[in-house]
Formats: sequence, C-alpha cells, structure tokens
Amino acid sequence: MEIWVIWLVVAAVLIVLEVISQMMWAFCLAVGALGAMACTFFGVDMVWQVVVLSVLSVVAYLVFLPLFKRWHARTDAHKARTGMDALLGRRATVIHAIHPGQLGRARIDGDNWQVKAPSANETIPAGAEVVVTSYDSIILTVNLPE
Repeated sequence: MEIWVIWLVVAAVLIVLEVISQMMWAFCLAVGALGAMACTFFGVDMVWQVVVLSVLSVVAYLVFLPLFKRWHARTDAHKARTGMDALLGRRATVIHAIHPGQLGRARIDGDNWQVKAPSANETIPAGAEVVVTSYDSIILTVNLPE
C-alpha cells in the first residue's frame, strides 16, 4: 500500500472522529494529514511529511479556532426556546383592553392569551402593541415597548 493512501485513510478517520466529537482537534490533524499526503506526490521524505503534518495541524488550529469560536458563540446565542419561554420578548397586539388589576387579552401569531400589565395603575387600550416580559402559568405579563 502506498503511503499517500495511508495518509488519506488517516485523514478520513480523523474527519469521522471530528464529526463524532466536534472538538476541532481532529479536524486540524486531518488538515495536516492531507498536507502530508500532498507531500508524498512530490517525493518528500517521511520525516518531512511528519513535519508538514505537525506544522499544518498547528496552523489549521490557529486559523480555525477563531472561526469555530465565533460559530459556536452564534449558535449558542440562538438556542431555540420552547414552550412558554418562546413567548418571552415577543410582540403581541392587545385585543381586549388591560385595565388596572384586571386581565386583558392579546394575540400572538393568531393565539389569544390572557395578559396583565405589571403596573396596577396602567391601562393598555385595545390595539396597542405590547412585549411579553414574563409569565405565570398561562397568564402573560406585558409592557408597552420602549
């Protein structure tokens, strides 16, 4: 078996490990293994192939680390909220006025919800746009947007 095939198999195994672990180190080593494989086509000695593997792996780590961090930060910031938490921060339209100390109703995406204002002396008229700030059971607390 030729050495370039071995480097290709090593790179493929490392890519599979990267898919499973998602730790980035396997991806960087796979880049180095592909560089070492390329060296075999130019007749480079095995010692230099290992040097190329090492150098390219470190360079790949230094290049891709900021990209992976940025990508993970972006995906972590946009984690999907489910259930009642998905309503937090959403805008709603009041369909029955919210009077002090009483519940009103608001519509979010075609669903009607019981809503209350956080202030006991504030009336929010029908048609007003509000933002969901919290909830207690199935009653949403809303505020006028700022």
